[in-house]
Amino acid sequence: MDIIFEKIVRSGEIVVSPRPVWKCRSCQMYGKRISCPPYVANWRETLDWVRSYKRALLLKFKVDMSRFEEEKRLVFEYLLDRENMLFRKYPFVFALFPGSCNLCSDCPVEKGGDCLKPEKVRPSVDALGIEITSLVDLNFEEEALYSLIFLD
Repeated sequence: MDIIFEKIVRSGEIVVSPRPVWKCRSCQMYGKRISCPPYVANWRETLDWVRSYKRALLLKFKVDMSRFEEEKRLVFEYLLDRENMLFRKYPFVFALFPGSCNLCSDCPVEKGGDCLKPEKVRPSVDALGIEITSLVDLNFEEEALYSLIFLD
């Protein structure tokens, strides 16, 4: 996992709609991970939440697709560490995961159990209805993940 770029974006540039949430319904993790619908805020609540911030940090990560789950886990850990580092300057800092949570290799929530790391899990960008395409042109040939960290 490598960081390709970090860029500040205005929250007004971020489009929030039901479209990404509907796309989530076709994912095999839908309803199985607490970073995904129906466990996260709906897109209307997200719209209000996004507008309560002025800026966010847009991040792009290069990942090795042959090790996707491991690489994604490294991205999550980086986002959580970065959120923690930014806390002193931005007390309401909040990171979002690029995709369903995989902090645990064997998720107990999928089997009807409780999450082992609820303090670390963050909602997925898509699950909240954030259209990442409002900020970047996606190239599906690229081995990359995108995320946001809301600042102030």
